[in-house]
Amino acid sequence: MLPTNTSRTAALATAALAALLALTACSNAEAEAAGEAAFPDLADSAACVELREQNPDLVGTTKTNALNPHTPGYEVVNPENPDEFIGFDIDLGDAIGDCLGFDVDYLPVGFSELVPTVASGQADWIVSNLYATEERAHGGVDFISYSKVFDGILVATGNPKSITGIDTSLCGTTVALNKGYVEVPLVEGVAPDCEAAGLEAPTVSLFDSSADCVQAILSGRADAYMNDVNTVKGYIAAHPDDLDSAETVMLDYEIGIGVLQGDHVFRDAVQAALVEIQGSGLQAELAGKWALDENALAEPTVLSVG
Repeated sequence: MLPTNTSRTAALATAALAALLALTACSNAEAEAAGEAAFPDLADSAACVELREQNPDLVGTTKTNALNPHTPGYEVVNPENPDEFIGFDIDLGDAIGDCLGFDVDYLPVGFSELVPTVASGQADWIVSNLYATEERAHGGVDFISYSKVFDGILVATGNPKSITGIDTSLCGTTVALNKGYVEVPLVEGVAPDCEAAGLEAPTVSLFDSSADCVQAILSGRADAYMNDVNTVKGYIAAHPDDLDSAETVMLDYEIGIGVLQGDHVFRDAVQAALVEIQGSGLQAELAGKWALDENALAEPTVLSVG
């Protein structure tokens, strides 16, 4: 059964801290069940109190987060409780909800369905490690950015194809990517340079989840996979004998929260809550908690094409 309930759990993605994961998850789940804020200091801050006064229609509501729960460190199914999600984005969404006075529940969907799910009204927002792009915004959402993007390239141990980046080192290789990823056109864009050098263009194999992409490398069906560098490091930690990192690439994107285009009240309230969360140091604290050491803060700004 797919999880759909609100999760204010906390955890760490490494087995060495499993005991702490269980204790913290129970603590946050109990707070949620009791109707208490998972981040009471934030909720009680003057800025958040004022934001709830300014946005009374948000208080006491439930906002559904469309997410793709297959990105370790950001959002996955809790291995200790299959009815819950855990990760940085889960905590961040809960923090925003605490600040603005609403609860959060979840609708898991395929990655390529994140934007259409909000645009069609099936969910209210996307907090799911989604890169904010104009192309995605044209799908019917506005974005509020909160983090810079550093992409890692996952390969088999030893990097047997000598991949060095999103460049001609990809010629003749097979790259596994999630459907709808911004990296798809970037990899496809290498083809003309490959052909000019008399080499075969890279082949892009599309999958529904990061886990499927990684399995393609482990089984020898793909040579590389690209995603946020923290995600890449997580998979290497899980398969230290089989996987390696080829390169880290800074992309000209930011990670953003998606909300329905035209819902300026909700959008602007989320942006203001993010400003307070960053200013209080909570976002950096959550990044450290989930071992996202390269989760560089980005000033909360709006990307809108509507």
